[in-house]
Amino acid sequence: MSIVISAQMVSDLREKTGAGLLDCKKALTESNGNTEEAITILRKKGAASAAKKADRATKEGLIESYIHVGGKVGVLLEVNCETDFVGRNEEFKAFCKDVCLQIAAANPSYVSREEVPEADLAKEREIAAAQVLGKPPAAVQKIVEGKLEKFYSTVCLLDQPFVKLPEKTVKEMLTEKITKIGENIQIRRFTRYQLGA
Repeated sequence: MSIVISAQMVSDLREKTGAGLLDCKKALTESNGNTEEAITILRKKGAASAAKKADRATKEGLIESYIHVGGKVGVLLEVNCETDFVGRNEEFKAFCKDVCLQIAAANPSYVSREEVPEADLAKEREIAAAQVLGKPPAAVQKIVEGKLEKFYSTVCLLDQPFVKLPEKTVKEMLTEKITKIGENIQIRRFTRYQLGA
């Protein structure tokens, strides 16, 4: 027995996810009216859609800046997209501003895991292993990997919980924007300035 999908259900899901009306209706139909399951379906579809766009060239975009109240912290950020049309889009600009706020608040060192130097990772592994001396080797390996994940979520912008929505990472927010806007978007680089640091 299939449930009747009302316009209100579709509208509510669209408001929660930002996905298109047709995508929301398909997800609700597939989940038999279960909103939480429909959200999961849309998130999976969004991640797959973003992965398809990952190889597209991003030569347009925006340099965004942010100076925190009191003038003691500032951020310069470069976010790239495929077209200048998207670079001028208000939603894209708002996303760039939010990423600046994230950098000012959370103080990451790198954009992604790929940028972390191997020497830093080796040092973190060594520290983590020293903290769990005497445990079985299999447990040590799992604990060290867990501590490395925590390290990544501290120093890598894309792995950090998003300050405005802590239940999502910056990478998940980026994936949602790629899906909604329909273009590849890349956080290219940033510099965070702090008075006296």
